[in-house]
Amino acid sequence: MESRLKKEDIEEILSKRFADDTCNSLASIPHPTELKDVEKAAKRVKIAIENNEKIAVVGDYDADGVVSSVIMMEFFDDIGANVVLKIPNRFEDGYGISPKIIENLDADLIITVDNGISAVEAANLCKEKGVDLIITDHHMVPDTLPEAYAIINPKQHDCTFPTSEICGAQVAWYFIAAIKDELGIDYNLSKFLDILAIAIVADMMELKGMNRTMVKNGLKKINKIERPFFKAVQNFYRKSSFKSDDISFLLAPVINSSGRLEDATLSYELIRSKTELEAMQNLEYISGLNNQRKEIEHELFEQAVLSVDESQSIIVSWGEGWHEGVIGIVASRLSRRYKKPAIVFSITEGKAKGSARSVGAINILEHISHQKEYLFGYGGHKGAAGMSLDANSLEAFKKAIESELAEVDEEDFVERSEVVGEINPSAIGFELLNILELYEPYGQKNPKPHFLLKNAYVKTGKVIGMNQNHQKLTLLSDEMTLESIEFNFDKEIKSGDHIDLICSVSKNEFRGVVSAQIMIKQVL
Repeated sequence: MESRLKKEDIEEILSKRFADDTCNSLASIPHPTELKDVEKAAKRVKIAIENNEKIAVVGDYDADGVVSSVIMMEFFDDIGANVVLKIPNRFEDGYGISPKIIENLDADLIITVDNGISAVEAANLCKEKGVDLIITDHHMVPDTLPEAYAIINPKQHDCTFPTSEICGAQVAWYFIAAIKDELGIDYNLSKFLDILAIAIVADMMELKGMNRTMVKNGLKKINKIERPFFKAVQNFYRKSSFKSDDISFLLAPVINSSGRLEDATLSYELIRSKTELEAMQNLEYISGLNNQRKEIEHELFEQAVLSVDESQSIIVSWGEGWHEGVIGIVASRLSRRYKKPAIVFSITEGKAKGSARSVGAINILEHISHQKEYLFGYGGHKGAAGMSLDANSLEAFKKAIESELAEVDEEDFVERSEVVGEINPSAIGFELLNILELYEPYGQKNPKPHFLLKNAYVKTGKVIGMNQNHQKLTLLSDEMTLESIEFNFDKEIKSGDHIDLICSVSKNEFRGVVSAQIMIKQVL
């Protein structure tokens, strides 16, 4: 009996992922009024606009925070509000709204986007100064909430919004929907779907229900190329069209790179470019930063690998003066290579700032929270988190979290829904590519399907890439010739080998010729 997966089997497996989805169109997404405090906050903004009060928006330096800032500022600019923007600089301001930022803002009303849920001191200073503070955020809600005029965050326990897993940009978008309704104006909210798709994917939100619906529609809007930003990216990177993977591997990294190395305001200006020429000039500079980021990341990754203890259930690594803008990416690469959670710290003047990434079903934020006796502060999501502590506490923190992760069940380290089964080589072709495309976008809760391919014969193999860190293999399996590639390989495969591997199937377009290509995730 044939146990290997055919095209029909794969389609059936993927369709079952969405059997319970009830939010399959933009018309069925939740209403803004289900967010706690959103109507109260919208009424306050209406008063500010009517009285020409000074409004300040405080954003964040990652892709979600930049997109949140664009959405809020573009709306306020469109309706002629008196508004200024402050996106904190990672190196000078640190994360989120702070007393220092408030002291430098001349405003009657301050609105945070993608930050603020832990900003107790900043909220107290606002009260002292008689400034109303509206917090819009989506991060974990701490035990003590800031005393703000209004807090819009779906993770609040008394918030009736049906899902808490939305990103900061979505919260900001819902807020302007409520403001629009309060003002009684006609405003096209769908104009933001293109950049909302980037924020949702970049911030690793679950791609089911409303998130999947918004990303699918956002991708269609991206391909209409209405913003000069997308036209510039299309020309600069020679893209005929944008696929869902382009959000993860091109658009989000480009937007993130300015905040990692210099200032996220550069990416804000890129997205809001008025002409293609302006967008191209902004993109060329940021692309240079992105290339610089890759070089720094490669160097730090190689240094971090030297300290890895593979006997432990979590990787904890640190270095003096490590670039804090890339430690999150290094943690992500370590977690992928060793298939266990990773935390990477940068030490500056006795203080360690860390970034964590998880694997499988492990809630890394929960495990970090159990070590709060060592920490100045922490926050984030189940899969990614940040924290800070005294550098002298690093060894104790490391031992404590290693001890805790040693007790975690081995099965929790594996992403069970990722490998769907052994594939029949004859299934790999155009029809399968069409099926896989139908169930995009892939990401959290809808992982790209990976397959087991057994006993493939390596006809040819060669190492490629500027750093000689990728390998291209031609495989033979059941008389099928399969072109494959493995990025950042650990072990070089030679011609004549027989291998078992875990892989995905993707579309390869080269000089107008489209073919199915095997993307090797792991050689077994």
